[in-house]
Amino acid sequence: MEQIKSKTGTLSQSRREFVERAGMTAVMSAFGLAFFTSCSDSEDQAPQQNTPPPTNTTGITVSGSTIQIDLTAQTGLAAAGGWLLIIDAKTMVVNVGGSYRAMTSVCTHSACDRNWTFANSKFTCTCHGSEFDTSGNVLQGPATQPLRSYATALNGTALTVTK
Repeated sequence: MEQIKSKTGTLSQSRREFVERAGMTAVMSAFGLAFFTSCSDSEDQAPQQNTPPPTNTTGITVSGSTIQIDLTAQTGLAAAGGWLLIIDAKTMVVNVGGSYRAMTSVCTHSACDRNWTFANSKFTCTCHGSEFDTSGNVLQGPATQPLRSYATALNGTALTVTK
């Protein structure tokens, strides 16, 4: 019969201590991963479609809470369904059948203010997918509050938005 060699000694850590530490490490790793991938300003944005061209500031004047838009210079609003995102004023304007509606471009879900698309009479915040109608009402979350609407007045080819 052959003898099997073995060593004896004591463990520096009990099985219970090992399981507790391994479990705590697993929990903290999962928490850390969830924490760093949650909603943040630096997250990847969804691809944008049907976005307006970069706003040509020609024909747009912002003074305090009033925005003046010269519709002869800003032709994107000429046809029904045309829209304009005024990034500096955090405002969106849309032509709804010849009348103009304006609202904040700050999403009520997580305050994204420049990642919008417009199609089929609805605005979509591409940060997290919230959808709003042309009056700013929520059509689909995660946003639960409507976008703030602004008054508009048309005088010839001059559109005034009052916040």
